[in-house]
Amino acid sequence: MPAAALAVTDGMLHYELSVAVEVFGADLTHIVDPWYDFSLCGSGPVRVGRFRLDPDHGLDHLAHADTVIVPGWADTDREPPAELVDAVRAAHAAGARVASLCTGAFVLGAAGLLDGRRATTHWAHTRELARRHPAATVDPDVLYVDNGDVLTSAGKAAAMDLCLHLVRLDHGSAIANTIARRLVIPPHRDGGQAQFIATPLPSPSNHPLGELFPWALERLDQPLTVEDLARQARMSSRHLSRHFKHLTGTTPLQWLHTQRIRHAQELLETTNATVDTIAVATGMGTATTLRRHFHRSVGVPPDTYRRTFRP
Repeated sequence: MPAAALAVTDGMLHYELSVAVEVFGADLTHIVDPWYDFSLCGSGPVRVGRFRLDPDHGLDHLAHADTVIVPGWADTDREPPAELVDAVRAAHAAGARVASLCTGAFVLGAAGLLDGRRATTHWAHTRELARRHPAATVDPDVLYVDNGDVLTSAGKAAAMDLCLHLVRLDHGSAIANTIARRLVIPPHRDGGQAQFIATPLPSPSNHPLGELFPWALERLDQPLTVEDLARQARMSSRHLSRHFKHLTGTTPLQWLHTQRIRHAQELLETTNATVDTIAVATGMGTATTLRRHFHRSVGVPPDTYRRTFRP
């Protein structure tokens, strides 16, 4: 059973904290068993806005967790408590995966965990994070950043994106999608350069590409081009690219590529189809091509992914 610990202290943001509790602290063993062994870790009773929390363990217990989550830090003009910073640093040194939500990135920065890494935080605070931690590469244009053992999210709703991403890494896409449906939220949101996030399909009435998205998804096995998409959308290629950039934060071909990788993940998780068959079904053509692009996007080969996430 993976152990997830939430670092709590006075001065944290209650929304991000509650997001983590809702995802990792709820009893979801009816969906997947085992779920997370979840605990709140703090030095004593904690006041978060109008709420009072009683931690299960002291901050030193963070070092026993597989995943440590640091919620948003309310006052970014003030340095986070040294005991919190030291505990997060010690947990990472002990092998924990450390994830910050929103301005919790300032705690990770104070612990030295952002040095030499790409990171993000709420857009209103990215400049300050970059100024305070010049050894980090702060990206204001993503929903979250995954460095493997150190992860950071942008503000508010992006905290949920990162939490679902962690679930996806630990339990696979099917389980993450089930959790998202339970929470009545999209399982994936596109954040431009956000890692491992597939493009959502907005309501057809909301934009001029509403009918194009499902049309393209039904034809992922075909060698679609920008011209094909533009012809179906009844607009010029330039006009199409402008709409895609506005709606998804990416280009038409990159969107197609992301959908093909996501479809390959679903087929690997839910079917016994061979990699060759999946390559054809996703428009990758050959198993060699699929393996190359899949490994580059997901971080592991298709066969390894299947062994990890196939129920």
